[in-house]
Amino acid sequence: MSSPEAAQAIPLDRQVVLVTGGARGLGSHLARAFLREGARVVINHRSSAEAARELAETHPDTALAVRADVRDRDQVTAMVEEAESRFGAPVTTVVNNALVDFSFNGDARPHADTLTWQDLDRQFSGTVQGALNTVQATLPGMRRAGGGRIVNVGTNLFQHPVVPYHDYTAAKAALLSLTRTLAHDLGPDGITVNMISGGLLRTTDASSATPEEVFDLIASGTPLRRVTTPAEFADTALFFASPWARSVTGQNLVVDGGLVMD
Repeated sequence: MSSPEAAQAIPLDRQVVLVTGGARGLGSHLARAFLREGARVVINHRSSAEAARELAETHPDTALAVRADVRDRDQVTAMVEEAESRFGAPVTTVVNNALVDFSFNGDARPHADTLTWQDLDRQFSGTVQGALNTVQATLPGMRRAGGGRIVNVGTNLFQHPVVPYHDYTAAKAALLSLTRTLAHDLGPDGITVNMISGGLLRTTDASSATPEEVFDLIASGTPLRRVTTPAEFADTALFFASPWARSVTGQNLVVDGGLVMD
């Protein structure tokens, strides 16, 4: 078995990376970032088969499109097994990005008097249960490899709830807690667990319903005077997966142009 130190030093171009929700929106930028660096990438999708296939075809030797609902443990396990069979190596980096049935539409969001447990449960199942499933499915392979990387996608709405998306923000807050407890639990295995928290990104499928004036307002409040792009956000995931971050775990890095300074 490899030592944790050796596993944590795996270059990006030798990694097998699973990106959940990797076919569209932010997920496609995350997948492309790792593919650009030579990693072998599993492009997970639930209902975007054509987009996943088209992205995988751009890198036929290093990309694999796999349909799996991250809320279903059996489907996730099958996906991880298919990836190892295809690439001849276990998944050692997981990017938990999948966002189930959500749009950043402030006009259509549940308000305090209309929010239901079903709204919350929908986001908790996609965000927290989905991440738990991918982590547990990939743990055996990471342990065989001597370590691994888990990168969770969060939000800066914890610190700056400019729009009170109750269900989305609560689920992401729970994922931040899970990030930190998993970091503590899995550290002895050489597995790091971190979170990247962006603000509204200009533009993804999920933020396509956001009015331009909202983007402009957010941009005016940042030191950079612009809204972070999905590609800029995705590049940060490369750091957490790279050997340079081998001693970083349990952290939440806010990537929003300085709107929130934590």
